[in-house]
Amino acid sequence: MARLWLPLAASWAFMALELPLVAAIVARLPEAPLHLAAYGAAVFPVALVIEAPVIMLLAASTALVGDREAYRRVRAFMHALCAGLTLLHIAVAFTPLYDVVTGSWMGLADDVRETGRAGLQWLTPWTYAIGFRRFYQGILIRCERTRPVSIGTALRLAANATVGVIGIAIGTIPGIVVGAAAVSAGVLAEALFIGLCSRPLVRERVLSIPRGEEALSWPRFLHFYIPLALTPLLTLLLQPLGAAAMSRMPARDLSLAAWPGVHGLLFLLRSGGFAFNEVVVTLWKRPGGPAALRRFALLFALASSAILALLALSPLGGVWYATLAGLSPELAAFSHAAILLGLAMPALQVYQSLYQGALVSSGRSKTITASHALYLLLSIAGLALSVQLARWTGIQATLAVLSLALLFQTLFLRNRTYGARANFSG
Repeated sequence: MARLWLPLAASWAFMALELPLVAAIVARLPEAPLHLAAYGAAVFPVALVIEAPVIMLLAASTALVGDREAYRRVRAFMHALCAGLTLLHIAVAFTPLYDVVTGSWMGLADDVRETGRAGLQWLTPWTYAIGFRRFYQGILIRCERTRPVSIGTALRLAANATVGVIGIAIGTIPGIVVGAAAVSAGVLAEALFIGLCSRPLVRERVLSIPRGEEALSWPRFLHFYIPLALTPLLTLLLQPLGAAAMSRMPARDLSLAAWPGVHGLLFLLRSGGFAFNEVVVTLWKRPGGPAALRRFALLFALASSAILALLALSPLGGVWYATLAGLSPELAAFSHAAILLGLAMPALQVYQSLYQGALVSSGRSKTITASHALYLLLSIAGLALSVQLARWTGIQATLAVLSLALLFQTLFLRNRTYGARANFSG
């Protein structure tokens, strides 16, 4: 289990470092608060929502691509989905639809919206590169070759840093352009590496098997994938909704500027929990798997939230924001004061992955979609109430609401997992 999980966790950790790294790059360029707010409120949330349907290609590939016919079917779906979503990205980034999304729907200030436009345009390769590499990462994981996954993400981070350093050295390119170009360079480098690493496995372990015991028909695949695809979409809708809510609450500018660094730190500490999902899918049906996975989940949940508590309650958090993220003293203090409200998130993520992996392994993906719909509805209600009350700063209210919604979602998944009797006590 550790051999399978550690490279995946390293990959997620490297990926989680991307947002703080981009924030640190932008923070060292002119008009940093405005460009940070534009990236955190307009560019990153919109790009995430557009690419959301490709995220679960990793789980689909891991679970389903075991023979030549399944590989070709899922690969064809991957290319069609990525191409369609890339066209949607182009439509949003390069046409007046951008003003509708970020202005009329999200209600962002004019300066934030206009600054973010170029950033979203530079992120055009994002969706296709992510869908491609997640499909082939799933094959690597299915074959228990997870080391290239972590190496690929390290290369992605190195490409981010290289473009960022060049942009900082030049000093005249807008921060939003440098940050978005760094992200695009990173995902393209990672996709190329993963594609090259997976080719021998595809040839030797997938294409050599003409057909499995049960053929993967289009109805069967879509029945499996559509509920999974809706899962990240429902969750990632909260990125633009959260930005829209923060723009209507006290300390708007500070909250939007601080959000990339705060969200990046939380994502980093949740990254090991995200990686746990594929481990559960792969090992759940092994003899003794459920019991071993439950023990691992308890230990890792406690450790991950303890690290966040240490950062939130000690000067180490200030070092993260002021020194590593390069934020101004005002933004660093503002971010440090808010992070404690996300204390439970890393532990809850571990248990979510445990329950979700068990449900996917048992063929109950619709339950996962229902849990994310619950999370979305609770979050929207909480954010709307926070906007009406206007008692907390935007970032404090958003973190509190998202933490509570995540707790109720995790309890829902736990109840459904035990209710499914999916060998959970094994």
